[in-house]
Amino acid sequence: MSNKAGGVDAPADGTHSFGPHRAASAARTAVVWDTLRSILTGLGPESDAPLEIVDAGGGTGGAAVPLAELGHHVTVVEPSPDSLAALERRAAEAGVRVRALQGETRDLPELLPPEHAHVVLVHNVLEYVDDPLSALADVVGITRPGGAVSLLATNAVAGALHRALAGHIDEAQRLLGDSEGRWGEGDPMPRRFTVGQLVELTEQAGLTGPTVRGVRVFADLLPGRVFEGEQQIGRQLVELEKTAAEHPALSGIATQLHVIAYRPRD
Repeated sequence: MSNKAGGVDAPADGTHSFGPHRAASAARTAVVWDTLRSILTGLGPESDAPLEIVDAGGGTGGAAVPLAELGHHVTVVEPSPDSLAALERRAAEAGVRVRALQGETRDLPELLPPEHAHVVLVHNVLEYVDDPLSALADVVGITRPGGAVSLLATNAVAGALHRALAGHIDEAQRLLGDSEGRWGEGDPMPRRFTVGQLVELTEQAGLTGPTVRGVRVFADLLPGRVFEGEQQIGRQLVELEKTAAEHPALSGIATQLHVIAYRPRD
């Protein structure tokens, strides 16, 4: 998990004004947060009881701190001590407690008890681990029966689209034909996934009922000047992203794929 991309920050509050940067951020995160909020409901023993949530590779707490602010018990497992220090500062500033543990996905069985978490986040992690299936199996081991695993991973199809739009046609072709979704030796992304690969991973790891949504269908394709227009554009883009996330054609070209799957009940 050591070189993974940043986590998913909480989106801007739709009731406030959108500046250019907040509009772009909200459009890129709204789909993930809508999904997370929906799966948190009803997973605990009581509807209002706090859940045990683990953010594997949670970085500086972009997701963990907002989840703690909702009243849940959140643990971040992260290999970077600098990120963990930033997480602790962020949590202190927000007035919440987040448990910070240093480690990789392979350390989860030693760091946490079996069947510990109602929800485990694995966001922008599988691209960087040596063995995605083994990493996911370790995640499943700390997930309670009936609990949810939230996977966020880079979409290979979108990678090819973006390379082609940038004029790198040959790299787009190579990426589509590469089993790890890479366009060449200079590609900074170690691995990308297709929808089929992610669904297969969840099933091989023993998870069931996977659902897939597209994240950042339009936000990463639009020129920056779009976000500098009227504030209403930001709100419109958030709603467009939410609709596109579940559109059978548009979700397939999203920059990232968000998969929710469940550990079967015993």
